[in-house]
Amino acid sequence: MRVVRYEKIALRVLAKMPVPTAIRIKQKVAAFAENPASQAGNYKLMRGEDGIGRLRVGDWRVIMRGDAEVLSVMKIGTRGDIYKDFDHD
Repeated sequence: MRVVRYEKIALRVLAKMPVPTAIRIKQKVAAFAENPASQAGNYKLMRGEDGIGRLRVGDWRVIMRGDAEVLSVMKIGTRGDIYKDFDHD
């Protein structure tokens, strides 16, 4: 299982959203970290971004980058706003 790390911006979004939604997002990210095939229908690699993908959780999107040991949650946002001004650095 990979270690999940949340960046500050993602943690701020989680803190502001309703608790049940935040729990659901954390559970989906943990499930993906443990077994990526479990979220195969909800995960896609982003075009033009090397190694960065998005996980769909209802109307929310989780932008993350991973390797064999660490899964980094970079950004969390709603379906309509997540891709605006996307900065992957």
